[in-house]
Amino acid sequence: MARNIRRARIGAGIALATTAVLALTACSGAADATAGGGDSDVDAASATSVADFGTFADLEAAAKAEGQLNVIALPRDWANYGEILDLFAEKYPEITINEASPDVSSAEEIQAAETNQGLDTAPDVFDLGLTVALQNTDVFAPYKVETWDDIPDELKESTGLFVGDYGGYMSIGYDSSKFDAPESLDDLKSADYKGAVAINGDPTQAGAAFAAVGLATVQSDGTLDDFQPGIDFFSELQKAGNLLKVDVTTATVASGETPVVFDWDYLNASHVADNENWKVVVLDGTGYAGYYNQAINKDAPNPAAARLWQEFLYSDEVQNLWLKGGARPARMEAMTDAGTIDGDLAAALPEVPSETVVPTEEQSANAGTLLGEKWAAAVQ
Repeated sequence: MARNIRRARIGAGIALATTAVLALTACSGAADATAGGGDSDVDAASATSVADFGTFADLEAAAKAEGQLNVIALPRDWANYGEILDLFAEKYPEITINEASPDVSSAEEIQAAETNQGLDTAPDVFDLGLTVALQNTDVFAPYKVETWDDIPDELKESTGLFVGDYGGYMSIGYDSSKFDAPESLDDLKSADYKGAVAINGDPTQAGAAFAAVGLATVQSDGTLDDFQPGIDFFSELQKAGNLLKVDVTTATVASGETPVVFDWDYLNASHVADNENWKVVVLDGTGYAGYYNQAINKDAPNPAAARLWQEFLYSDEVQNLWLKGGARPARMEAMTDAGTIDGDLAAALPEVPSETVVPTEEQSANAGTLLGEKWAAAVQ
């Protein structure tokens, strides 16, 4: 299927980059941030690439000397993070991974960094929705992984403050034993969906919820220049008694508490393991796509391990693990050209809308401001 991407020029770190790409969280932190290995005088906290350590082996040695990696907001059932975390632990048994608060929002990741600043419990790395990333660049350390050139310019801040890594399409998951497949947003306003429709978080804090409003906007004949139609849709859903104010988890899907869910296609697809009747639909018409972004805490207690984690995530092996989780990896186009993509997994990706939009940096910032001003009142 041909894919027409309707958008303005995409700013750094923004969602899906090209048609080919679319086709497709208490530790004993390091007391010394100085890297071991080739150059004992290099400061890991200021390193912007492997070259600053000397060699990749020097980076590995420095990270192993720290012996810890603090991650936050990484649910193991989110885009195959469980397998990814386990692979890092297997590959680097000298480094203990401390997984904190797996279900918090992007905004809460930043709050955790501020609350724990200067402590060895602070997060070393972040996984963030775009809007929160754009609002907090002063918290990040610039770093360019070895595979930097393979990452589309549209998916990365030019100095490496934050970089898109895995993405997908906003979708609707539903319990097919209770509901027919929704064919449009208007279907969700009917009495059939009373107290049944949930979004994954608060759109002023969580990237998936933000994207749900974005999808509602473009499916309501609006544009990404103004999210008001999307806010209006969820306000109408609330007035109809159909909007559930429940954070979506595997447990809420398994129990039936959240039988209809707006979420990324790869996350909704994972709920089949929680409910055998769970199905996923990407609505016809205009689709909404987006990427999550990786960033390093500039005050990371384990700065070498943080940088090794980034290198790991952008390797061929882990990019294919995102794909195994149903997400579209940032390096997909380059890996396809190089023959290193898992072709079977790529071919198994679901069909996507013929027309897709992604927000520019300005559109995301403006939408974030509008949501901050109007969302709470709209759904109270």
